[in-house]
Amino acid sequence: MQLTGLHVYPVKSMYRLSPASAVVQPWGLAGDRRWMLADPTGRFVSQRENPAIGQIRTGLLPDGVLTLTAPDGSRIEVPAPAVSAGAPLTEVEVWGTRFHAAQAPEEAQRWIAEHLDDYRLVHLDDPRARPVDPEYGEPGDSVSMADGFPLLLTTDASLDRLNELIAAENPDGHEALPMERFRPSVVIDGSEPWAEDTWRRIRIGSVTFKVVKPCGRCVVTTTDQETGERRGKEPLRTLARHHRLLRKASFGQNLIPERPTGVEGDALGTLRLGDEVEVLEDGAHWPTDGR
Repeated sequence: MQLTGLHVYPVKSMYRLSPASAVVQPWGLAGDRRWMLADPTGRFVSQRENPAIGQIRTGLLPDGVLTLTAPDGSRIEVPAPAVSAGAPLTEVEVWGTRFHAAQAPEEAQRWIAEHLDDYRLVHLDDPRARPVDPEYGEPGDSVSMADGFPLLLTTDASLDRLNELIAAENPDGHEALPMERFRPSVVIDGSEPWAEDTWRRIRIGSVTFKVVKPCGRCVVTTTDQETGERRGKEPLRTLARHHRLLRKASFGQNLIPERPTGVEGDALGTLRLGDEVEVLEDGAHWPTDGR
């Protein structure tokens, strides 16, 4: 098996970057979801509520400055706010977990309001501020502003099987879904369909990961990532009928990176397209609800 896709999402729910290599940090790929949008109550907002968020193109400059480009071509550069330099902190929330993030400068807030809505752009100044769900992680495990875990893995074989099932469920025709609908961090080729559901530990290149939980899917998977259009009930309808794990329509597995022996600091290793993938432990079993 090998690594065929790498994706980084600098702002939660915005458009992806697809580099040829990426540094793995304890809380996710470097640069991944350290920014997000929050509503006036502090709760995160995503394509679930506003698919237009996914149409904002993102970039990361070498000095850490975030770039945002709207569909109309309007562009802004946003330096990461430094709490040490007086940037204000605000309390935000992702799926019930509250933590503090730094507010972007007012110029950026005005740009967001003009192109999206009354949201606040915030930056996770301390990537250790948000712990992983203790039911699936260990003390000290943390995550960026991703939904729940540092990385999400999907496989080409499972997408091929899912598209076969969708075609069978829709005899009058349905477009084949691209992997981008599922917003993975890493994409693996060369496995059997749904094999990832049995993995417990894997190695990608030089970095090892715990495979900790299936990914329950939401309405974002029905959203065309290139246009922002909702495209009907697939793949949720077919996943609900054919691939339910932990009582949810599921696709992909969540990962937590492991710190290599002797490695200190934030960089645990680097993933590169073409890296070999090896299953170190398997035998996982996730309950279904009988569907």
